[in-house]
Amino acid sequence: MILGDFHIHGPYAQACSRNTTLEKLETYAKIKGLHVLGTGDCLHPKWFQSITTELSEDENGILWSKNKFPFIWQTELALFYSQGGKGRRIHHVILMPNKEVVIQVRDALLKKGRLDYDGRPIFGMSSIEFMDMLLSISKDIEVIPAHAWTSWMSIFGSKSGFDSVEECFEDHAKNIHAIETGLSSDPAMNRLVSKLDKYNLVSFSDPHSYFPWRLGREATMFDIKKITYKEILNAIRTGEGLAGTIETNPEYGKYHVDGHRACNVVMDYKESKKINGICPKCKNPLTIGVEYRVKQLADRETPVNVPNFKSVLPLTELIATVYSISLLSSKKIWEVYNLLIKKFGSEFNVLLEAPYEELAKTVDKRLADVIIKNRTGKLEIKPGYDGVYGQIVLNNEEKVRVAKQKSLTEF
Repeated sequence: MILGDFHIHGPYAQACSRNTTLEKLETYAKIKGLHVLGTGDCLHPKWFQSITTELSEDENGILWSKNKFPFIWQTELALFYSQGGKGRRIHHVILMPNKEVVIQVRDALLKKGRLDYDGRPIFGMSSIEFMDMLLSISKDIEVIPAHAWTSWMSIFGSKSGFDSVEECFEDHAKNIHAIETGLSSDPAMNRLVSKLDKYNLVSFSDPHSYFPWRLGREATMFDIKKITYKEILNAIRTGEGLAGTIETNPEYGKYHVDGHRACNVVMDYKESKKINGICPKCKNPLTIGVEYRVKQLADRETPVNVPNFKSVLPLTELIATVYSISLLSSKKIWEVYNLLIKKFGSEFNVLLEAPYEELAKTVDKRLADVIIKNRTGKLEIKPGYDGVYGQIVLNNEEKVRVAKQKSLTEF
């Protein structure tokens, strides 16, 4: 099984760690248990230079590090435009087959704006116009609507999104093959909407830093013979070789339920609907979360034909919860984390495979219990809302990380 994460960011994207390097991405990908990464932000001139200097491209469109770890060409773009009488702000993940195509896309976009100010650049063109441009360059470019349900900056988001792929892309909907679930939704939620049945589901981490509590927190499983761009593309487009996804619990996502962070107001969609989505304290609109947005578009009571997926929270979150530590990068968390990695080889091995008896021999029994609860879907999570991450609840007590988000790089 090949685990891939194809929504990555480098050091030049806004709100992302300036300390990110390809070497660090590779190091932590291996620790996480990932087998292939997207390059992230490959259209940014300085990051493009790093990619072409540090990685070598083979005949299959795969970029290899000096240690033989594979990457594929990938970026994320933001499109801000008006369509259907409404302002739209949409993010798309872009996969590209080789350096030659990347250069052609870069040159085409430079005619419309700048690429040097942000690894995730913004352009004032519609998704339709964007697809016209990309497909005129190469039919092997893949566009995947990013974090498809997130309240802000997504194809179905409550703030500026559409009600369907067809509404967004019109005739180009036939050239969209997959959507990214995002942190606040999972495949079961997506399969409540029958018009999404034709689209494959992928999941990637969108990390704003290289640390393992961000990198690979969501990933896609591929059952392919060899890591080539063609095989990866075929799996995403046809579903053949697409073996499922690794997801965080949707409640963990920062936009799962409705709320208003400034007023510390949070509620589920039923309560929000009763008050017409208006904050009872300040009377401003609530940020409508993914749960409510899915319900608005759903035409099923129960999901149908749900693809294979596994739902787990990052190991560092579990360690921090058990030991009541607020800072994920604390020395204690790294000590316990590294002990588990040394014993079981990778974080995904710990989260998904390690036997309870061996876990209990290696670390505190309380942590072993929580790892198993995480694996079996028995963790209680207080849902995230309006940019606030969900919080793990243990024994009816919010044993949570209470640290304030220090910077946007902690996304």
